[in-house]
Amino acid sequence: MQRTTVHLMRHGEVHNPDGILYGRAPGYRLSDRGQEMVGRVAEVLHSGGHDVRAVIASPLQRAQESAMPAARAYGLAVATDRRLIEATNHFEGIAVNRNRAVLAHPRHWHAYVNPFRPSWGEPYRAQVARMSGAISDALTRAAGGEALLVSHQLPIWVTRLSLERRPLAHDPRRRQCSLASLTSLTFDGRRLVGLSYWEPAGELLRGASDMVPGTSAAAENAGETRP
Repeated sequence: MQRTTVHLMRHGEVHNPDGILYGRAPGYRLSDRGQEMVGRVAEVLHSGGHDVRAVIASPLQRAQESAMPAARAYGLAVATDRRLIEATNHFEGIAVNRNRAVLAHPRHWHAYVNPFRPSWGEPYRAQVARMSGAISDALTRAAGGEALLVSHQLPIWVTRLSLERRPLAHDPRRRQCSLASLTSLTFDGRRLVGLSYWEPAGELLRGASDMVPGTSAAAENAGETRP
C-alpha cells in the first residue's frame, strides 16, 4: 500500500476589527498577520520537502486566501470543495465575545435545546461526514503524496475527534486547532495510520486575535481595534 498524507489546514488570522462571529458570511479577508501566517506554512512545507500534489480549499474568502501561497509554491491551482466550508451557526453576525449577556436573550433560547447535536448550528456528525468525503477524494487525487485541505476550526476539530473515537460534543476552549495550524492525517491506502498536529506559524500566534482561540496562544477577539 502507498502512503498518502492529507493536511487539514485552518485559515490564518482574519481582519475582523468588530469581533463578529463571521461563520459563512462573505467578505472576511485575512489580516496582514494572517497573510504572514499562511505564507509561513507554505514556506515550511516547501522547504521541508513535502510532496504536496493538491491544494483544496473551502469556498470562503479567508480559506481561499490561505491556500494561495502553498498553491503558488507548488505551481498548483487552488481547487474549491464546498464540503470544507465552515459550519452554520445561529449566532453568525453577532459580536459574541464582546458581551456574553446578549446570548441569554430569549430569542436565542431555542438554540440551546441540545448542546450535544448541537442545536445552534450544523450537527457535528454532518460536519464529519462532509469532511470525510473531502478527505477521501483528496486521497485519490494525491495518492502516494500529500494534499493540503484548507478549512475551518470546528469542522477540522470534530473530524479529529471522530478519528480519535472521542465524543463530538466538546468544550470550545479545549480545541487544539490554532490559526494556520495543520492536522496531518497519514494513510496506508485508505487506512489511517497516523495523526499529528503542528503549528508552522506558531510564533505568530502571540499577538493574533481569534474568535475561538482554543488551546492556542492567540487572544480572544472581543472587537478591540488592533494595530
